[in-house]
Amino acid sequence: MTAVHSAPKFAPNDGVIDSAAAALGDMLVASEDKVGEVNLTVARDSLVAAMVALRDTPGLEYQQLMEIAGVDYLDRAERFDVVYCMLSLTRNHRIKVRVTTDEVQPVPSVTGIWPVAGWLEREVYDMYGVLFDGNTDLRRILTDYGFQGHPQRKDFPLTGYVELRYSEEAKRVVYEPVQLAQDFRNFDFMSPWEGAEYILPGDEKYVAPAPPAAPPAPPPPAAAPQPQDKGAPSPITADDALKAGATKKPKPRVTKPKTSDSTAETGAGKAGPGDGPKPKQPTGIKGKGQNQ
Repeated sequence: MTAVHSAPKFAPNDGVIDSAAAALGDMLVASEDKVGEVNLTVARDSLVAAMVALRDTPGLEYQQLMEIAGVDYLDRAERFDVVYCMLSLTRNHRIKVRVTTDEVQPVPSVTGIWPVAGWLEREVYDMYGVLFDGNTDLRRILTDYGFQGHPQRKDFPLTGYVELRYSEEAKRVVYEPVQLAQDFRNFDFMSPWEGAEYILPGDEKYVAPAPPAAPPAPPPPAAAPQPQDKGAPSPITADDALKAGATKKPKPRVTKPKTSDSTAETGAGKAGPGDGPKPKQPTGIKGKGQNQ
């Protein structure tokens, strides 16, 4: 069963370079199909005509400009690449078109074909300093007013030239030359686990702390007394045994429990030593004051 999609499938790269070469002719300087992307290099002065051909030629039809990017190759005479990312809406295919230039020679503006290029060309100008001939509003778009230099160039210092801060004395924002708290050090790409084979500046006075002293070892445990074998000599003499027996007499074992079960043993009912005999009451005689 064939799935139906609202958008067409991606068109393959087969035949794209041949169609572009036939449409551009001498305007095409170089072409390549690398890592699944078609890259076309055109002559700088023929950029506008080449873009119109890529947009209007049947089989190409790259109607939309998606992005303009800059690249800096510092070791080249024409150090900058201006790369145009194109999209064909009818074929769902993308290509990249590029031109080369330097700090002086301008690139023709494509704002007459795609007005959105005005913002994109301003960004490339701001970051790299590339000039665009025909852009009527070519000014900075990302950096601040009065910014010096172009920050995406390879020779632009990482700290910039000036710094922006609020001055309490002047009661306004001021620009001042960059003042670094310390010089940058030169770092290498050695493995951090192996460590550097040299001493970094400022570390020569560093003395590693001595490792902490090990705690004293605990005393060995006392040896448990071992049982003596049969026939082994006794640690005491016979005289010592006799003296020990004379001083310590064994206590007799009590076999009768300390209880009293009868009144004869406890003395219950007996008068105390200081008590005399008790007088006996005569039977049948009532005392005084009693009712007759």
